[in-house]
Amino acid sequence: MAKGHRSQIKRERNAKKDTRPSAKLSYARVSVQKACFVLDAIRGKDVRTALAILAYNPRYASSLIEKLLKSAIANAENNNGMDAANLYIAECYANKGPTMKRIRPRAQGRAYRIEKRMSHITIVLDER
Repeated sequence: MAKGHRSQIKRERNAKKDTRPSAKLSYARVSVQKACFVLDAIRGKDVRTALAILAYNPRYASSLIEKLLKSAIANAENNNGMDAANLYIAECYANKGPTMKRIRPRAQGRAYRIEKRMSHITIVLDER
């Protein structure tokens, strides 16, 4: 059995804040699967290489992630006083967001559902 009261254990667990610079894009109009193709290409790379990969990637998600990465770099420089040359992408992931449901008319009065998926994209940087 754990030491202390349940509220004390929760307080200690929540006290450990992640101080690494990050940026989050909520409700991005791109599915998680499509965003993960781009995120897998830049995970673990330094920020200059990642920006170069994103600039020449033809996917729509790469433009969103490029803007998000630039925001994370600015957060690192302004809030944490880090040097952009030493930064690399420690974590990057996309979580499922809400889905917009739309209707597509079909033959003989039927209706097919169209699901327009959204995602929450997060990038966490760290210094080498």
